[in-house]
Amino acid sequence: MKDALRELLLHALDQLHRDGGLDAPAPAFVIERTRSREHGDFACNAALLLAKTLGRKPRDIAGVIVGALPASKLVERVEIAGPGFINFFLCDAAWHEEIRRVLHDGAHYGHSRVGAGRAVGIEFVSANPTGPLHVGHARAAAIGDTLARLYSATGWKVWREFYYNDAGAQIANLALSVQARIRGIEPDSPHWPADGYRGDYIRDVARDYLDGATVEAGGERVSAAKDPDDLDAIRRFAVTWLRREQDQDLRAFGVVFDVYFLESSLYTDGKVQQVVERIAAQGHSYEADGALWLRATEFGDDKDRVMRKSDGTYTYFLPDVAYHLSKWERGYKHAITELGADHHGSLARVKAGLQALDIGIPKGWPQYVLHQMVTVMKGGEEVKISKRAGSYVTLRDLIEMAGLDATRYFLIARKSDSQLVFDIDLARAQTNDNPVYYIQYAHARVCSVQRQMHERSIVFEELHALKHLDRLDGEHARAVMAGVSRFPETVETAAENHEPHLLAQYLRDLAGAFHVWYNAEQFLVDDEDLRNARVALAYATRQVLANGLGMLGVSAPESM
Repeated sequence: MKDALRELLLHALDQLHRDGGLDAPAPAFVIERTRSREHGDFACNAALLLAKTLGRKPRDIAGVIVGALPASKLVERVEIAGPGFINFFLCDAAWHEEIRRVLHDGAHYGHSRVGAGRAVGIEFVSANPTGPLHVGHARAAAIGDTLARLYSATGWKVWREFYYNDAGAQIANLALSVQARIRGIEPDSPHWPADGYRGDYIRDVARDYLDGATVEAGGERVSAAKDPDDLDAIRRFAVTWLRREQDQDLRAFGVVFDVYFLESSLYTDGKVQQVVERIAAQGHSYEADGALWLRATEFGDDKDRVMRKSDGTYTYFLPDVAYHLSKWERGYKHAITELGADHHGSLARVKAGLQALDIGIPKGWPQYVLHQMVTVMKGGEEVKISKRAGSYVTLRDLIEMAGLDATRYFLIARKSDSQLVFDIDLARAQTNDNPVYYIQYAHARVCSVQRQMHERSIVFEELHALKHLDRLDGEHARAVMAGVSRFPETVETAAENHEPHLLAQYLRDLAGAFHVWYNAEQFLVDDEDLRNARVALAYATRQVLANGLGMLGVSAPESM
């Protein structure tokens, strides 16, 4: 409906500009839903924007625009409010038209072609293959995968990408930890590696290595050498073993990636050194104190950054520059990187390094989505320890404690840059206080109505129902219709602003409006026209709930 109103306004503004009624083209106005129906259903700020350009009173300009609006069967009346807002009051027919559209489009309702087939690369999770995925990775997986689903729903060609940090000190510590377990050394021993990993999973890796197991991940098969002294063989086996475990957990979470990229490949292929050489060739580096520095301050960073240390090793942000360069070269002209908020300090230097390459990468590329930490609560107390991981709650723990649907929903329900408290007891509760239960119950209620109709041999005739949607009177039914119509714009906004929590909140609001209507009205009444109209709206609501839950990766059960 926002699109329909936009077309009306653009027609009026273009006509006024051509006729000389307004000596300015249409501005970049917005149409927003009003907070209260007394101010209409939608409001537009076009007159306020034009007032700045034309030097005229915005209410006068609003009057000119309203006078030029073409007639529409969707608009009941238009009013000018406040300093010059144009408020639209829609006819009931407008809401009815949207219900027809839902039933016609079905599973495609809410989808659009905003992306027009353009490619977007979304990188998320990107955990070090040194242990099971923790709750931070779980939140990253939920956010990144939902963003991917939202982008796909808005017409983009989406590539989900996982970056494995399989190089560096942490991987060396992993190999030493497994080797210690192989040799029978326990974590409480003074001979345990200083920075070793202590979780029970290290014992599992060591056992499989000694057993000569073969593991596969990302198309790579590694067979254990069984030699406790071959640290390189232990490292290869442990990394592949943990990559396999992380992949299994992510698949159980409903997350599958299109691309797996290994940090180690950047070194074996010489990509990191090529970045250093290219930046130097552009004159954006210098040597000082035995180190090679990036002139990061030339590109907005607060200080210059060391790229290559005096011992010849590279600082950790340089492979990130090389990795993102590979994304650019692979055609990701639109790229999103989802990270924990603790990575915030490295973003400016990565972007500075990309700019220093002087190859046309835009300043705002890539876009970053950062998530804050997750606190897990159960029985009123914080849960910190996982026996398997040793010191943190894992993704597998969350799924086992709360269930898949609740885990995905709860990790999405708040804005990503807000800290999140995951209440296990609430996630398991079958009450209206549990938002995912509340939404799924609304979907199941409509399915229950359908079963009742079947049991009573009542036939729903959609074509007949669509002719009698005018029987949907009352504020409760109207609130449901208005809620249903918000779905397409919510999907687009959530994708464009990288805010998947907007969809989670929308679904709860729609479920709330439906429950109020369901409790206030009888659906299976004797009046056939009224019954069909109410069932049509119920079916439309069910469709939107199912579509939205699907974009969150949450199921839409038919009974509860």
